[in-house]
Order: sequence, then C-alpha cells, then structure tokens
Amino acid sequence: MKRKLFVGALAFSLVASSLVGCGKKEEEGAESKEIKIGMFGPLSGPVSTYGQSVKEGIELAEKEVNAAGGIDGNKVKLVFEDDQANPNQAINAFNKLVDKEKVVAIIGGVTSGATSAAAPKATQKNIPMLTPTATEPSVTEVGGDFMFRACYLDSFQGKTMARYAANELGKKTAAVLYNVGDDYSKGIAQSFKEKFESEGGKVVEYMSYNKDDKDFNAQLTKIKGANPDVLLLPDYYNVVGVIAKQAKTLGLNAQLLGVDGWDSSELTKIAGDALEGAVFVNHYYQGDEAKEVSDFVAAYEKAYGKKPDALAALGYDAAKTMFKAIDDADTTDGKKVREALAKVEYPGVTGKLSFDENRNAVKSATILKVVGDKYELDTKVDPE
Repeated sequence: MKRKLFVGALAFSLVASSLVGCGKKEEEGAESKEIKIGMFGPLSGPVSTYGQSVKEGIELAEKEVNAAGGIDGNKVKLVFEDDQANPNQAINAFNKLVDKEKVVAIIGGVTSGATSAAAPKATQKNIPMLTPTATEPSVTEVGGDFMFRACYLDSFQGKTMARYAANELGKKTAAVLYNVGDDYSKGIAQSFKEKFESEGGKVVEYMSYNKDDKDFNAQLTKIKGANPDVLLLPDYYNVVGVIAKQAKTLGLNAQLLGVDGWDSSELTKIAGDALEGAVFVNHYYQGDEAKEVSDFVAAYEKAYGKKPDALAALGYDAAKTMFKAIDDADTTDGKKVREALAKVEYPGVTGKLSFDENRNAVKSATILKVVGDKYELDTKVDPE
C-alpha cells in the first residue's frame, strides 16, 4: 500500500470555475484553483482505528503537498466521509462526495466490503478511485477501469504466509480459523490452504465462525485436538485478540499466523501476551532505515505524537500516488487522470508502487513478529 504527491483514491473539484489544466496551463498571476479530493472509510464504529489511521496518513500527505505549493500551484482540499465499514454507507458516502462535494477523485474505501459496494460507481461516473487498503481480490474487477488498488491482494497475503510457514518455519501441518461472513477473511483462508498444500503441507482443520461470534472455544478445542504446527487467523485485530486469548486459555500451542488486519495499536491490549511470538504479513515496518520510511515516520510522529501503523502509511502512499497522477495528467479530467494513474510509478513508504493490467498494486510485503506490545521485522517477501 505511495509516492511523490498521493492519495489512494482521491477526488477533487474546482471551487470557482472548472479546472482543466491543473496549474501549468494557468497564466502567471491567475488565481489558483482548489483541487477537491474525497476519502471515505470507517471513521467510527468497530474498526474505526483503520479509517482514522488512513485519514491521518492522507492528511499528512495533503499538508506536505500544499506546503510545497500544491499541484501546479493549486491547493489540495480533502473531504472525508464516514462509511462505518458498511457497504450501504459507502455508497452514500461516494454519492455525497461526487454529487454534492464535486470531488474529481476518491481515496477509498478502507475495508474490502465497503469498497466493493461503491467501486462500480467510480467507472460509471469517470471518477478515479484508489483504495489504500482493500485487499479482497474482486475489488478492482467489480469496480472496472477507474478502480485502482495501492495494496497487495488477499490472495498474495495467504500465499505469502503459506510459503513462509512451509519453507521458512519448516511446518508440516496447519489449521485455519476464518470469518465465514467476511470476504477478506475467506479469501486469505482459501489462498493459504491452497498454497500450503501445494508446498507439501497438510491443513488438518479448516474451520469458520460467524461475523458477530464472541465464543470460539468449540472450534479451538477441535483444532487443539488436531495438534497443528501453525494456526492461521485471517481476521481483524479486534477479533484476533479475543481468539488468541481463548486459544491460550485452552492450552493450544500452535504457532499463530496472521495478516495485515492484525496491525493496530489495540491488538496486544486486547490479546495481552497471548500473541507473543506470533507473526503476520504487513505492508511496511516502522523501523525500516530507507529514507522514504524514516522521513515519513518522523513527520507522522511530529504531527500526531505516535508511530504510524501500516494503514497510515498506505493512506499516505495512496494520496501521494493520486497527487502524482493528477500532476502527470496536467488536468483534473477523470479519464486523463485515470490514464496517468495506470502508468504511474511511485517509490513509496510501503514499497515501490506500480499497477498491473488489472489496476492492482505490484509490490513486496513484510513479515513482522509480535514481541511484547511491539513488532519486529522478521523478513521481506517479494511477489512470486
């Protein structure tokens, strides 16, 4: 989930008259225009930490681009809408941003279900839309030509963790416990199972739970009986923390494996020490010494007084990428910005980003280990 100016999916409009050529076409001394870009995500509700992190990353990108003179002399203005990770709310947020706020691009959504619901409207309305964080594979398919993704896919996460478990950890048996009511969780679970078995491993239990379940003891007891080497938990931090605590209470000793949905400052607050030593796939590592990363982390800490998680980094990169596409297009015309976005290359915080023919990000991943209430870099993984 990044580049020189950026916004995962941004939309913008002119405040006075229509902006046709961002700034290069304006005469010296002419009044600059305001480029209005939209973002929607869960700014409240059970996964609001994700939306807030993305929002903060985008706001930092907005601050930096405007401090540097904007896009061709035109100030960028971000407009935010809360979808509460709800598909219907996401559609309403998209409509409000486009029809009322008159944005010309959108960064969003944040969760896969909400993004997929609104994505088809991007192509219908010729609005370039870039999700920083929606990893479910079908997002860009249902969205069409104007829907882009700045993060890797669920399938990449599942395959990456399967290869890591089989080849780096040398594990032979695995169990999977996933959320049957969530496409994100299901997609990762399936790709992990297929890849782990293709690597010579055996999935001894493949179990599910429902979206609002709080008690996982029945599934965990059965998994304990199968005695797997590893247990994949492909869900968000708020659920994973509860499952991990129950697994520890039962005495389940499998190595716990996870995905980017684990990345939250709330994870270990919920799980306590139940996730000590667990590993999960993520988009970047805060302690990376690369200049793009260290500069971003320093700026974010100065702005918000805390370390940026992966969602913040992805939001930042998405915003910078969209800004670059608008700058490259030299116009706010949706079709031309879309063409520029398809060709963009950006050396972002979460890795060098480009897009494949299906408008999905081509980039690497990191694997982090939970140590106390912090994470440590275990390894980096390139696409196959």
